[in-house]
Amino acid sequence: MTTRYNLGYVWSVSIVAAMGGLLFGYDWVVIGGAKPFFEKCFGLTTAAEIGWANSCALLGCLVGSLATGALSDRFGRRKLLLAAALLFAASSVLTGWAGSFSAFVAWRIAGGVAIGMASNLSPMYIAEIAPAHLRGRLVAVNQLTIVIGILGAQIVNWFIAVRLPFADAADVDAVRAAWNVALGWRWMFTAVAVPSLVFFAGALFVPESPRWLLTSGPSPLPRNGGQASARDRARDILARIGGESYAAAELTAIERTLGTGAAHTSEWRALLDPKVRSIVLVGVALAVLQQWSGINSIFNYAEEIYRSAGYGIGDVMFNIVITGTVNLAFTLVAIAVVDRVGRRMLMLVGCAGIGLSHVLLGGAYAAGLKGLPVLVFTLCSLGAYALSLAPVTWVLIAEIFPNRVRGAAVSVAVSALWIACFILTFAFPLLQRTAGIAATFWLYAAICFAGFVFVRAKVPETKGRSLEQIEGDLGLR
Repeated sequence: MTTRYNLGYVWSVSIVAAMGGLLFGYDWVVIGGAKPFFEKCFGLTTAAEIGWANSCALLGCLVGSLATGALSDRFGRRKLLLAAALLFAASSVLTGWAGSFSAFVAWRIAGGVAIGMASNLSPMYIAEIAPAHLRGRLVAVNQLTIVIGILGAQIVNWFIAVRLPFADAADVDAVRAAWNVALGWRWMFTAVAVPSLVFFAGALFVPESPRWLLTSGPSPLPRNGGQASARDRARDILARIGGESYAAAELTAIERTLGTGAAHTSEWRALLDPKVRSIVLVGVALAVLQQWSGINSIFNYAEEIYRSAGYGIGDVMFNIVITGTVNLAFTLVAIAVVDRVGRRMLMLVGCAGIGLSHVLLGGAYAAGLKGLPVLVFTLCSLGAYALSLAPVTWVLIAEIFPNRVRGAAVSVAVSALWIACFILTFAFPLLQRTAGIAATFWLYAAICFAGFVFVRAKVPETKGRSLEQIEGDLGLR
């Protein structure tokens, strides 16, 4: 019998969960446009100070991703989504109105905790609630919202920095520059509070993950004090997704993978099992590859990259908006094809495309080319990344781990991602000043080509399989 899915319900729940990605994207990239202004406001001049300002949030990301694995297993995915939304709102306002550099750093780290929580929770929650044939597309929607958040931050930054009217000013450029240093960058950060509250309101109405309910222990009562057992609640949610027969089949498959007596207290120890450890290492390698492909250097240091290519501040801010638009367009393509073409093929195409684009970008800098060539090669890198490593890494991390250890395994992989991102972001100014910008992009290209070899040798294809089928295919039961 053909299952009739409640697609409206599945999509609406997934989109609400994916709003964590939107806040992640905005809060992560807003610093790229605010960078030249808060640096002047706080008097930052050295490479170490600039690198710390741009990378400090990553310490929070690491803390958030590490803590979320255990907390989401203890309290559930939904409650942690609500907590992340509130932390996004508070940290964005307090970062924007920080009175000192130390306060700015402290609240950026707090915002990073929220990013780390969302980066764990949103894709994992969507993967656990989505039907198998839609899972790649729905998890990739999380990347789409990240990209929308990135583009939103870029547009807000551009509008505040360049387009706000100063019609009564005798010297518009001077007044605009003073505004941006004094107040403009503060409003760039503060703006994320609005979607944070929208995310919180939406998360109040999403259900708990049925797979979490089934792995949260044998207690007959749910944690909210209701009368139905955790198993009954899970069955009700699954039935709303695909009907009673779908719910019965999914319950049987999930419980078969859990085995008798499975409990969260064994999750971290279970990661040491040789079979589980091998797939966790694959997830960690994919996470590191996504970051060391170098694309986040373009996002976080876009102003510096384009300024070194000869662009003025107005053109720099507009080019940043163009990069966000290209990022969005190719993410939409990825969502359309990820469940047809497959995860592995997209990753291979992406590694090759990003690597080649970085080779050309480095060559442009080495040859002293200015303007359009740098923009074009940058957009090629971003397009290849948005089609592949950006969405597909999150899809694979959300689906390759067994049910009984998914929270802990995702936490390890995402924590590795943020460690890699911290190293990338902190090192870029140092690499640029010591080795040169051309050599820096050639280094990123070499990592991408090594990633191509790794994906071809180690990464399984998972399209069209349920989470339980993937677990069986990888020999993890």
